[in-house]
Parts: sequence; C-alpha cells; structure tokens
Amino acid sequence: MKYLVALAFLAILASLGSALFFMMKDGRDGKPKTSNMARALAFRVGFSILIFICILIAWHFGYIQPTGIKPGQ
Repeated sequence: MKYLVALAFLAILASLGSALFFMMKDGRDGKPKTSNMARALAFRVGFSILIFICILIAWHFGYIQPTGIKPGQ
C-alpha cells in the first residue's frame, strides 16, 4: 500500500508539472491555445479522488489500520 500511495503521489506531481509546462508554452508565437493544461489538471483531480477511494476501501477491508487519536478521547 505504501508503494501504491507513493506512486500515486508521483503521478499527481507529474500531472501538475505537465500542466505548468502547457500553461507556459501554449498560446505563444501565434499558436492557438490548446486544452492540454485543463486535461492535465483534470487527470490530477481524478487521480486524487481515485487514490482517496482506494484508501477508504483498503481501510474498510482491513488492509490498513488507522493510528493516532483513539475515537472518543
């Protein structure tokens, strides 16, 4: 599970980097703007939601255990 979360975090960072690249490069030198930046940000949001759902499912089935403050304290 640790590797899955780390890989997902790297994918999210890569998506943010590509969005930054497209934001800086699209629409320069007379070229029309493309929707690449919006697509990269949409991928990041979708991937973040997917990893959140995977963590909830892993908690539900007992693959991961919560730590920290005990409930009711």
